[in-house]
Amino acid sequence: MVLIEMAGAEDTIYLCNFRVSVDGDWLCLKELADGGSSIGVARVERSASTSPGSPPPSERDPVSIERSNLVNICKLVVKELIESSLKFGRQLDSDSVPLQHFFIVLEHVLRHGLKPKRGILGPKKELWDLFQMVEKWSYEAQDITASVRDLPTVKTHIGRARAWLRLALMQKKLADYFRLLIERRDDLLTEFYESGALMLADEAIVIMGLLVGLNVIDCNLCVKEEDLDSQMGVIDFSLYLRNAGGDTSPDDSPEQSDMTTVLDQKNYIEELNRHLNATVTNLQAKMETLTTTNALMKEDLAIAKNSILHLQEDNDRLRKDKGLPTQQQQEQLDKEAKKASRISVIGCEEEMQDLKRQLEEESAHRKQVEKELELQIQMKAESEMAAKLLEKDIHEKQDTIISLRQQLDDIKVINLEMYRKLQECEQEIFEKGLMVERLQEKTSKISSMLINLKNYSDPNYTSNTKNSSSHSGQK
Repeated sequence: MVLIEMAGAEDTIYLCNFRVSVDGDWLCLKELADGGSSIGVARVERSASTSPGSPPPSERDPVSIERSNLVNICKLVVKELIESSLKFGRQLDSDSVPLQHFFIVLEHVLRHGLKPKRGILGPKKELWDLFQMVEKWSYEAQDITASVRDLPTVKTHIGRARAWLRLALMQKKLADYFRLLIERRDDLLTEFYESGALMLADEAIVIMGLLVGLNVIDCNLCVKEEDLDSQMGVIDFSLYLRNAGGDTSPDDSPEQSDMTTVLDQKNYIEELNRHLNATVTNLQAKMETLTTTNALMKEDLAIAKNSILHLQEDNDRLRKDKGLPTQQQQEQLDKEAKKASRISVIGCEEEMQDLKRQLEEESAHRKQVEKELELQIQMKAESEMAAKLLEKDIHEKQDTIISLRQQLDDIKVINLEMYRKLQECEQEIFEKGLMVERLQEKTSKISSMLINLKNYSDPNYTSNTKNSSSHSGQK
């Protein structure tokens, strides 16, 4: 495990004795020595930036090696930061290890080659002084700069610079502010950095491109609760080192499609908001330009008025010299003439007012008559419409009556048919009743005959009848 502590301003992570290169998703360290031995469990490989015609590593400039190392480490940290945000699908807070690594590396990128302060009365060479100049070119930077100034828990310049970086990342304007600094490297950054600093080299453009990719993540950082003045950080390079025994990489969990869609929509909205903010900034610049132009025009107007007053004074002096009335006297005469003409016109104006009043009354009366006429026309149209509707209703009811009468006739015919069938049924029932009565009579006769036949056939019955007959004779 390779650990590098960040205890103070003098600590460094530049690894000047090693060459840092990126192999896919892993970090490769190669010792800059004659034997080219590797470090620990790090995989020994040649840097991607080394060409066949380049000088040996021991002869290369250590400052360029530092810049290259910082860029490569920054690539890995930014990639890990984006992947962790996409993997968990949530906001990153201060406890995020990749986010802590990012701020440590970014601070070293910005402090690389920073000129030291010369004496007590020397010019300011702190990062916070550099960040305060960004608000001159960006309106959004004024808010975070004012917020950092008002933080009660931050006392040092480096603490304010760290707070400013965190607020800029949450605002998703860090890449824009970095671009503003790079665009003014010739007239501004040369005052703060040495000639071999990363901010003055071409690697600064690569860092800016990496910062643009951070606009896809969300950060929720509480700056007031962090100790930014005496902050200490540790970068664990074992998270990025490849084991020499194998080239296997950890399995990444598959990204969810709905989360990707939400992030795309969120990025689109943020980009749209960015364009709207740019439009607002342009409009504000135009407004400032117009305000300046208006102020200049007011000054020109004041100058013109002063020149007019001087010309009037010269004109009055010339009139006095020639015996003519001055402009004020001429104006007084004109006022008196206007007053006299007004007196003569007052009578005509009164007559005109009477005529106007009569005309207004006639116009009002005419408008009232027109309104009544429109009302009558509307009522007539409504009555005609009602009559048409009533006529239509009458026709419909007549058709209904005709259909009901036809149905009634049909019902009568059906009733007569049913009545006739009922009479036929009653006649049939009556005839069947007679037949039943006749059958009952025949049945009774047959039953009596059967009884008689049974009696005649029984011998007991014959003896009984004889005895009964003898008894009757004795009597």
